[in-house]
Amino acid sequence: MSLLDIAPIIEQMLLTSENVSDLNFSSGQTPQVEINGTLYSTAPLGLSKLTAFQTEMIAMALVRDNPDACAQLAKYRTADLSYALPGKCRFRVNIFQQRNSFSIVMRAIPTDIPSFEALNLPPQLKEIADIRNGVVLLTGPTGSGKSSTLAAIIDRINETKAYHIVTIEDPIEFLHNHKKSTINQREVGADTKDFASALRAALRQAPKVILVGEMRDLETAEIALEAAETGHLVLSTLHTIDASKTIDRIIGLYPKNEERIIRTRLAQTFRYIVSQRLIPRADGKGRIAAVEVLRSNPRTREYIEKGESEGKTLLDAIRDGEIDGMQDFDSVIRRMIEQKVISFEDGLSYATNQNNLLLQLKGLASSEDYNSPGKRPLGSALAAPVAPPPPSGNSVLDMIE
Repeated sequence: MSLLDIAPIIEQMLLTSENVSDLNFSSGQTPQVEINGTLYSTAPLGLSKLTAFQTEMIAMALVRDNPDACAQLAKYRTADLSYALPGKCRFRVNIFQQRNSFSIVMRAIPTDIPSFEALNLPPQLKEIADIRNGVVLLTGPTGSGKSSTLAAIIDRINETKAYHIVTIEDPIEFLHNHKKSTINQREVGADTKDFASALRAALRQAPKVILVGEMRDLETAEIALEAAETGHLVLSTLHTIDASKTIDRIIGLYPKNEERIIRTRLAQTFRYIVSQRLIPRADGKGRIAAVEVLRSNPRTREYIEKGESEGKTLLDAIRDGEIDGMQDFDSVIRRMIEQKVISFEDGLSYATNQNNLLLQLKGLASSEDYNSPGKRPLGSALAAPVAPPPPSGNSVLDMIE
């Protein structure tokens, strides 16, 4: 078996479960798959613990037809690229060097664009498709479903509006076809030098909607704000845990003496900040997204422009803004626990304020459902699984991000 023919290895690993989200290759470790947030060891085609030479061969197999990724890997010791198994699955790949060997992480991307219903997203987010200008941000940790939610929003715009849509991604994840809209997707490295230059060029390409894969730096954030101020709808992502931290992150990109100006600009241009956390389902069938929604209204604009203070925080505004379609993490998690969609313990571990949620759920913790014989007591630690679930025979086609 040649490691330069990586496709059979990947196919074998995907057969482990229909819920495989990531493939991991590291020196000194067996090939691993991530299922619902947990890593499991596999032995595709008899591979056991990988050597540094084997992980280098896997890396070379992935980049051999991608000169830009090869150059990036040689110069920076890390590379982002996309990889496809024709007709089966696509991956967002990161190759990086550690301790003089290569490691590879491959994030599986579904071939089908998910719908709002499939992702269990709040229905009010469909209104984003009707917004004509401004900034909409999707936030959350890596692997929280941001790309899938953005894909669902873009697909809805694509189906309902006759717009020109330009996406700038690193790498391209979901592949969109022209529907009612015309959609052009540009990949950093292959189609453009970087986010900032592509975003600057997009302003001359007459788009109504611009998707920026990630706001990574000051230059990208500044051009995105300019685009929103000049009549474009800009969609992007940030790695932040909630709405208020998102505002802090953007302001933190700018010099301190520009804070007041940036606060005013953000208050005027933001439309939605949507934060996500993926929580394991109580029935063990995958994960479900808990979604926090901050929406632009006079109160939220005031708090962003003037800054938060005691009793005047964005979280207070979200909790009081249900009539405007807003919702906070802890309220969503509480409902999921009460409806037994997620377990009490998992809900607490993903909450923003565990003590407050515990008080709200007082009495539920001692219920028969959570402490009856055979149930894991609250606070107990889960042992790391050593064997994956039995093969389902299906490929990974329906995972969110």
